[in-house]
Parts: sequence; C-alpha cells; structure tokens
Amino acid sequence: MSINPSKAAIALVGLICMTILIALKSIPSEQGVPIITMIVGYSVGNGMAALTNKKVEPIIRKKDPK
Repeated sequence: MSINPSKAAIALVGLICMTILIALKSIPSEQGVPIITMIVGYSVGNGMAALTNKKVEPIIRKKDPK
C-alpha cells in the first residue's frame, strides 16, 4: 500500500484549519461540520478504493490530448 503524501497533507491541513475556525467561532459549526465530513469522507473513500485495487480518480489531472 502506498500513501499519496500530498493528498494526505491537503486533507490534514483542511481538517486542522476547519477545526480551528470552528473553535474560534470564526465560522458557525453548522457550516464547518459538513466540510469536515466531506474531507473525512473523501479520505476514507480514496483509502477504501485503493485497498480494493480500484482506480482512484485524482482531483486535478492533465487535460486529455486532442
């Protein structure tokens, strides 16, 4: 199993930032919790797909040549 450090770092930074913003009451928890849920769901979904040897589509990829 290999870990994509850049994807993991982006997810971790996003989780930390959203948690801090909610804790400081910069954003209401009603808006922050769904974003945290999306980040966790994306991370778990990619991990489960990788474990079952399914192709994981990247968020950003090169354009297909015409």
